[in-house]
Amino acid sequence: MALSARFSEALTLAAGLHRNQFRKGPRGIPYLSHLLAVAAIVIEHGGDEDQAIAALLHDAVEDQGGPATLATIRHIFGDTIADIVAGCSDTDVVPKPPWRQRKERHLVHLGEADPGVLLVTAADKLANARSILEDYRELGEELWARFNCTRDESLWYYRSVVRVLRSRSTPQRLVAELERVVTEIEIMAAQPRSSLASGQPLIVAGENG
Repeated sequence: MALSARFSEALTLAAGLHRNQFRKGPRGIPYLSHLLAVAAIVIEHGGDEDQAIAALLHDAVEDQGGPATLATIRHIFGDTIADIVAGCSDTDVVPKPPWRQRKERHLVHLGEADPGVLLVTAADKLANARSILEDYRELGEELWARFNCTRDESLWYYRSVVRVLRSRSTPQRLVAELERVVTEIEIMAAQPRSSLASGQPLIVAGENG
């Protein structure tokens, strides 16, 4: 697949919309890094250009303008991309509804969503889960203070997403990688707090019999 000028236009739009947004955490990483990671995962797992563009813009509606931003995306890039972006957004209102309510509703939506929405969602969750795992190794339990939910709620949500994606027509190699990372986070969360704090080796299921 050769990416066209449309992808470059989407990248410029995403960079402009998220210019002042940063990843959660103290390091000040531009949010665009996440969008690029999601687009890369989509491309690497067989996504087409429309799906790659939707990956760049998948958080634009939820975080940067709601329905007006979706209308702009639809005008510039068409219905296919706009519909994927809308399907990846768990809200388009400010202030956002309660976290659990949004996630439960979005899980139901994923159960009937189109393949493009499932692909971009799986890529988004894999990129996020990889970041969580990396930061969890470094920060331990203090990591969870940056989120709008508890550790257990976050683990519930990621495991629930894996279950839904497993049951749908999502690229199974991608889902398997997401499940592997989520499982590793769950294993870390099950360790005694003293082990995480001291840097002792983690006990991984399947090792040592």
